[in-house]
Amino acid sequence: MRILIFTCFLCSAAAGQETATRQYLTWRDYAGSADSAQYSGLRQIQRTNVNRLQVAWVYATGDGAKYAFNPIVIDEWMYVLGKGNTIVALNAATGKEVWAYSPGPDTRIITNRGINYWESKDRSDRRLLFASNHFLRAIDARTGKPILSFGEGGSVDLKEGLGRDARTLSLVQSTTPGRVFEDLLILGSATNQGYGSAPGDIRAFDVRSGKAVWTFHTIPHPGEFGYETWPEDAWKSVGGANVWGEMSLDAGRGILYAPTASAKYNFYGADRLGANLFADCLLALDARTGKRLWHFQMVHHDIWDYDDATAPKLLTVRHEGKTIDVVAQVSKQGFVWVFDRETGKPLWPIEERRVPASDMPGEKAWTSQPFPSKPPPFARQSFTVDDLSPFLNAQDRARFRDEILSARNEGLFTPPARRGAIQMPGNNGGANWGGAAADPARGILVVVSKDLPSLLKLEPKAKAGAESDNTRYESGFGFMIASDGLSAISPPWTSMTAYDLNAGSIQWKIPLGEVPELAAKGFKNTGTHYPKVGPVITAGGLIFTGTRDRKVRAFDVEGGKVLWEKELDAALEGIPAVYEIGGKQYIVFCAAAQAGLTAATQVPIRGAYVAFALP
Repeated sequence: MRILIFTCFLCSAAAGQETATRQYLTWRDYAGSADSAQYSGLRQIQRTNVNRLQVAWVYATGDGAKYAFNPIVIDEWMYVLGKGNTIVALNAATGKEVWAYSPGPDTRIITNRGINYWESKDRSDRRLLFASNHFLRAIDARTGKPILSFGEGGSVDLKEGLGRDARTLSLVQSTTPGRVFEDLLILGSATNQGYGSAPGDIRAFDVRSGKAVWTFHTIPHPGEFGYETWPEDAWKSVGGANVWGEMSLDAGRGILYAPTASAKYNFYGADRLGANLFADCLLALDARTGKRLWHFQMVHHDIWDYDDATAPKLLTVRHEGKTIDVVAQVSKQGFVWVFDRETGKPLWPIEERRVPASDMPGEKAWTSQPFPSKPPPFARQSFTVDDLSPFLNAQDRARFRDEILSARNEGLFTPPARRGAIQMPGNNGGANWGGAAADPARGILVVVSKDLPSLLKLEPKAKAGAESDNTRYESGFGFMIASDGLSAISPPWTSMTAYDLNAGSIQWKIPLGEVPELAAKGFKNTGTHYPKVGPVITAGGLIFTGTRDRKVRAFDVEGGKVLWEKELDAALEGIPAVYEIGGKQYIVFCAAAQAGLTAATQVPIRGAYVAFALP
């Protein structure tokens, strides 16, 4: 009987995997699919033949600028960004340019990590939706021409409708695309880092008209859930609690999963005392209405800039003998949080632990923070003089040693301080946008993370008078970087970790990439430095990434072994795309990032989109 039950389970799991694979055969959305899986069900390229990959075509970005764009592929066309923030349609099989659309020479900010696509049911109306200069825009996906019936003359002012004087808002647009659900485009926002930033409302717009359909206030208004976790009327002046990173959709259930950032100002919160819902939360919202279904707050009263920037990953796992649809969220702190997708119930216990108190005037750090019992963290969470890099010169070593010994250094959640506080992982450490991929049916989660300590040292803001409870304080981001551009902590600086979320365990962990200057001296396995790397898993048993060392690689998903690598002309950041045209599987990388770690070592970027395929 046991053999029969186990055999049935294996058959069921195999059938589920096959069904899931069939759902991931295109790359029509940012990160491959609306659920942000960064997964492809294509399997023509496998472990046994990946070493035969060759360059299929190259399309130059054309301007020497930095790009980290994840292309999307609709039918035979690919959409990319290049040539001075121009949106370009390419023949996905040849890389030949079909048309190009420029939003204008005055473009200062644009959705530059990816783009949204929508089509009507009869496909007579096909649109690309993006934002530039704080305006939401729509263009025809077949011609590149603006759709003038969208909004007012083809655009919607994103600074309007936020309950603030639009003239006071300097930033409301994220460089990450939103999510299309049915006839809605759901958007997060970027809100600056300082005092007086815009609120982080999550908004849905009609894809045809551009009209606002619903708004979720991440800083609650009177009468809304969570209002009491802020000072009275905080929604009128406090900013942030925004989704500047990535969101994911469970289209079948109609649920949007939105990971939010810290409230602003980042490192000092005397003007926003309280737990500050819905900052630093994983929000589950009804995608049609914006109604909150459930939430979990990863950081109470965040004063560390511990934004949740990585897309939530939707997987199906076996847990305590049951098949459960889960959502997994990775964080800058190095944690993996796993919840039942419908109820928000954690799969493993989460413990509230006491954390250090703040010694800053007017500040009241939250007395405890949540720690997941499983899975284990993927990043280091402490930094002492014993962890200093062996590659530091004598002057840098002495400086960092003095800084560490004179600063507060009480582990994770040490509050920022006048004398400095060590933050590890730093506010730009752990996992970031694009930094995780999932095999949805097998429960495999792969996380790319960096270890980059920070020193948070608060100083009174210049315009403030004598120190008092009302004084504003500020700190730089405090990245602890040596004079050669490398981190103060010992390597590896970037790692790739594979989890089995059925068991809540780490399967393997490896350094990802290298620093060419050190590799030339024989020092390998250091991990690349300071990247934002997006992995992609395929049904062929592979993980593809590109890194700052100018290399693209394929790894065996089962053990992390490098099976193929190729050096390109520029460094890489962001997420590659996997697609099929005419029965041939391709993988395309955006190689248009800066390789040099310091101003003295930086050179003009020879940027290009490079596609690979089997001969």
